[in-house]
Amino acid sequence: MTGSERASPTISVALGTHNGAVFLTEQLESILAQSRPVDEIVISDDASTDGTLELAKRVIAARGAGGPAPALVALSNPTALGVTANFERALRAASGDLVVLCDQDDIWHVDRIAIAVEHFLERPELDLVHADARLVDGDGAPLGSTLFETLYVSDAELAAERDGRAFEVLMRRNVVTGATTMLTARLVARAQPFPDSWVHDEWLAMIAAIGGGVVAVERPLIDYRQHGGNQIGAESLGIAGKLGRLRTPRTARNARLLARAEDLAQRMRTIQPRPSDERLAAVSEKLAHEQVRHAYPAARLRRIPPVLREVRTGRYRRFGLGVQDVVRDLVQPV
Repeated sequence: MTGSERASPTISVALGTHNGAVFLTEQLESILAQSRPVDEIVISDDASTDGTLELAKRVIAARGAGGPAPALVALSNPTALGVTANFERALRAASGDLVVLCDQDDIWHVDRIAIAVEHFLERPELDLVHADARLVDGDGAPLGSTLFETLYVSDAELAAERDGRAFEVLMRRNVVTGATTMLTARLVARAQPFPDSWVHDEWLAMIAAIGGGVVAVERPLIDYRQHGGNQIGAESLGIAGKLGRLRTPRTARNARLLARAEDLAQRMRTIQPRPSDERLAAVSEKLAHEQVRHAYPAARLRRIPPVLREVRTGRYRRFGLGVQDVVRDLVQPV
């Protein structure tokens, strides 16, 4: 951020909606109640049929009748674009120095904006701040766990982010959830266009880690609602779930991982400012890893030699979940 932005950055909310009228009023009221007010709310509505956009306009207009209210930019997609493209449209329209990603069905804690902004003021080089979240059910009742607990975010991963090594974490797996993030306008510009192979929050986090950096707020700043209709939600796998993954066919997943690695490697050739040679090399190695995994034979016994060769490179540990991914590659059916 520039000097003036550091002193008083303007804040935009990028809110993606789709048939969200059931929970939207509570979310908007939590935005309007922030201790550090937002300056703009950009809503990109993805072909809702339940009056979502009209409801949002009424809620924000009612706030304006009683005093200052954020500016509203209302966008409507006649045909649904999908989650990633819809959020990209909202982000393109946001004018703030800092932009907050927002789901339609969560509830912000009153100091969500203030705490995230403080991190950017303390470390102007940062491009993205994300946070933990309290998991709640459809009625808003706590489920007894947090987002970081559900995702098994480790103390080592959080320490790596604090030390400026989020890139290492995100090359193994994503730990950033869009509904908890605030990011810079410069990151939005650098990340566009979003590739189809990536979810918007994972892509933004990766590009931020390559650039100015990512850091986590290690406390919940929102209530993250889990109600069965989430487009993207939190999932915690027990032993049965993890064993179930071993029975899931591997072809589609490995093709998706390869496509993501290819798109990232392609963007690394043009992204500005130019990434370090070390990070360019790491992305190339990640691509090589996914190319090898995608090419494993269908027959499980024939996979053993190439999987063991890949283990010896150390790339399972650097670019994935280590032993978990080794077992999946050995056991999963085609």
